[in-house]
Amino acid sequence: MAGWSEEDPFTKPIGRWTVFFYGVGHMLNDITASCWFTYLLLFLTQIGLDPRDAAIVMLSGQVADGFATIFIGELIDRFGHFKLWHAAGSILVAISFSSVFGGCLPCSILHNDSLTLETFSYSMFAAIFNIGWAATQVSHMAMVNCISLNATSRVALTSCRNAFTMVANLGLYAIALVVFGIVKAGSKENTETQYCWIAYSSITIGCCFVFVFLMGTKEPRLRIDLIRETSRARIPWVYWFRKLLYYQVAMVYLLTRLVLNVSQAYLAFFVIDDLQMDQSAKALVPAIIYICSFVVSVLLQEIPWNGRRLKAYYTAGGIIWIFCGAAILLLPRNISSFMYAISVFIGIANALMMVTAISMQSVLVGAEVNGCAFVCGSLSFLDKMSCGLALYALQSRQSTSPRTQLNNNQQSVYLSVTRYGLGLVPALCSFVGVAVTFFMELEAVGSLSKPLLREPLLE
Repeated sequence: MAGWSEEDPFTKPIGRWTVFFYGVGHMLNDITASCWFTYLLLFLTQIGLDPRDAAIVMLSGQVADGFATIFIGELIDRFGHFKLWHAAGSILVAISFSSVFGGCLPCSILHNDSLTLETFSYSMFAAIFNIGWAATQVSHMAMVNCISLNATSRVALTSCRNAFTMVANLGLYAIALVVFGIVKAGSKENTETQYCWIAYSSITIGCCFVFVFLMGTKEPRLRIDLIRETSRARIPWVYWFRKLLYYQVAMVYLLTRLVLNVSQAYLAFFVIDDLQMDQSAKALVPAIIYICSFVVSVLLQEIPWNGRRLKAYYTAGGIIWIFCGAAILLLPRNISSFMYAISVFIGIANALMMVTAISMQSVLVGAEVNGCAFVCGSLSFLDKMSCGLALYALQSRQSTSPRTQLNNNQQSVYLSVTRYGLGLVPALCSFVGVAVTFFMELEAVGSLSKPLLREPLLE
């Protein structure tokens, strides 16, 4: 883009503290989302809801999130104020999340324990929670493109964010491990008590990191300065719809989120119901995944990035997930401990795919930061709607589909809906994502003279 050179401050590598303060800003969203996808369906079915009703609660939240991302992205592009949107969304998340896992509030007020009222209550608070979640997510993701024009630094910001996502998930599973060990789920009341403590602990930890983010991160000046320098108005939506890369990046991001969210939603079901592992496994197995993802995310920050490398690392992650999916489909109960080894590779694949998929968004945006929030919001809309519909379809079949039994050397493997959700769906999505990535043209994209710089990541 004319007017921006490598000597400009926005094209230079950014400092480590800037990366750190940005990276912690999504911790509240991450720790609550981890609880949402890992335990919501399990929690709702354990307290007596039908699997289809539990799927309705999940879908209501995803639909609300999807439409909110489009609306909020448009408002951010028009008026800016990333930190204000982030703070407002965080407040809404903190207030509403405890009601998602804290029992049916209208049921207590009306002294009515009907399943219909419970489903309505959980669906309502799930929608409110996801609207706040969307405000925080879109503002935080869009900030990447307005903090720096340096593509390598943008990957650093994304990698750091992803690393703290893993920290948030590990924190959740540490909390869950303690709570599940102290409070035994022998009744509906005890189950609600378990998840209520998990919710309150998650909110407290997440809010602390939101405070650090708001105190340590300045409102990005790049968007304001870019408008002042170039006298350019907000980029219209149709501009992005004319780009082939927009549809390719959208497809890759959608598929990547399907891989992560669907697999996370059915992981606890799989280790408990299909493999019949100990109750502690529903916290230990996810913890292994996120420890490995954290390590990989940290290592990815130290790599100089270009378009070819983004495609290569995404492809590597996709191929690893394909093999993991096949292993999950065929894993018998008598060697269920092998799931711990599979978890290591799932964690590696998740980090490789997520960091590179989000970084592809930054390549798509380039220096066109006046429309970056719409890009993040529209892609998030596709992500939320597809995940919600996929989980609804799978969960609706959970109680109606028979288990298919395969006998292999006198060992039984039950192909349940849970096994399909954790193994087959992520493997297929990974395969399609790798295929789409192969045809991407990333090197020539962007309005900067050198869209992907090969300099050291940080100062």
